[in-house]
Amino acid sequence: ADGYNAIQIMAIQEHPYYGSFGYHVSSFYAPSSRFGTPDELKALIDDAHSRGIAVIMDIVHSHAVKNEVEGLGRLDGSYNQYFYGDHRREHSAWDSLCFDYGKNEVLHFLLSNCKYWLEEFRFDGFRFDGVTSMLYYNHGLGQAFGSYADYYNGGEDTNAITYLTLANKLIHQVNRHAITIAEEMSGMPGLAYPIKGGGMGFDYRMAMGIPDYWIKMLKEKKDEDWHPTSIFWELTNRRADEKTISYVESHDQALVGDKTVIFRLIDDKMYWHMMKGDNDAAVNRGIAMHKMIRLVTLATINGGYLNFMGNEFGHPEWIDFPREGNGWSYKYARRQWELVDREDLRYGELLAFDNAMIHLVESVENFQALPVARLWDSDGDQVLAFGRGDLVFVFNWAPFKSYEGYGFLAPEGEYEVVLSSDDKQFGGFGNIDDTTHHLTQPDPLYAGEHKGWLKLYLPARTCQVLRRVN
Repeated sequence: ADGYNAIQIMAIQEHPYYGSFGYHVSSFYAPSSRFGTPDELKALIDDAHSRGIAVIMDIVHSHAVKNEVEGLGRLDGSYNQYFYGDHRREHSAWDSLCFDYGKNEVLHFLLSNCKYWLEEFRFDGFRFDGVTSMLYYNHGLGQAFGSYADYYNGGEDTNAITYLTLANKLIHQVNRHAITIAEEMSGMPGLAYPIKGGGMGFDYRMAMGIPDYWIKMLKEKKDEDWHPTSIFWELTNRRADEKTISYVESHDQALVGDKTVIFRLIDDKMYWHMMKGDNDAAVNRGIAMHKMIRLVTLATINGGYLNFMGNEFGHPEWIDFPREGNGWSYKYARRQWELVDREDLRYGELLAFDNAMIHLVESVENFQALPVARLWDSDGDQVLAFGRGDLVFVFNWAPFKSYEGYGFLAPEGEYEVVLSSDDKQFGGFGNIDDTTHHLTQPDPLYAGEHKGWLKLYLPARTCQVLRRVN
């Protein structure tokens, strides 16, 4: 119903410590017993497939749990059966063990693991966790990747690169429609490029700089200092030949240790002022910004768009699993799905906007492949406009300034409003008349480029999408 066509599931492989979020794997071929039986996992995947939804598994081949009673730690009594036997054995930041990808037996074990989940459970692909850690001898820790010289300077682990390339080759041989995604933050070139062209063969790489950028903006910048030139550059700064997965926030933000974007915007006022009709200024700001951040991130994709569960309606809290640090509490080991169904609260308005923007992009064939054409950006006015195909996306980030008849050059023609964050059904104020058609005004200087001035009313903290109809 929300319009998403894929589910990524974390913590599938068995792990002894719940608080590791599934990243300290002990049994690579076993679905975690916490969540049901293997047959129930198969039933879930079959159900998703019957609804046209792909299921992607978060697979952890970057390290393994240190435990020796369970797991691979000292399966045969030695220290180096699966892992390095020297100083490289333990991951200094993760308190885990590092695979020796130079051993054929390790390659066979991990490659067979990929094939197992594809064939036995019918997963549609994998998000490979911790790829940066695999690619470099220093795991990418404390290293700034500022130029191409930093990627291939002798510090790259060619054995791990070989394994990842073989894994992609195998996965796509087993299922040519499979999806592979690399969680990688250094930006190593060629990661999401075809093997036959010299790449490692991933279909997508995570655009990990984008959620970091949004958190940094929310933490460090006043609303008046949100500059459209910076926003547009961050969202479109990528290699044209590598597809990415763009996202506002994932489990990295929603798990303990940080706040979701909506909670950082509104904080504890979410507990007291999310009632319809409350009209709290902080809540109004948070809802407006949340919609704009999500739409501009989705509208600039060159691959896919990812959302972490609950954030489509602005879930108010983080997720935290029982651990020593919280007294083994299950209090936050859940999502409050009922919030979005309560008609007296505003979560449904955020969900309605999420649904509308997803369905809009979904309605445009091969949207992610259309060029992103910057039409206008002004840091002084805090206005950003760009086009994709017949759609024009317009954002006014200014917290207090609304503009009447704000003009910028756009392909000449007639435009209709197809989405407005200010619509009342989305928690807005209804100041944008979406029944009005807008005609570009001709300018002799740009007649040869078939451009004219598109003039719009831009309320503060709003975004709108227009479609050229003539």
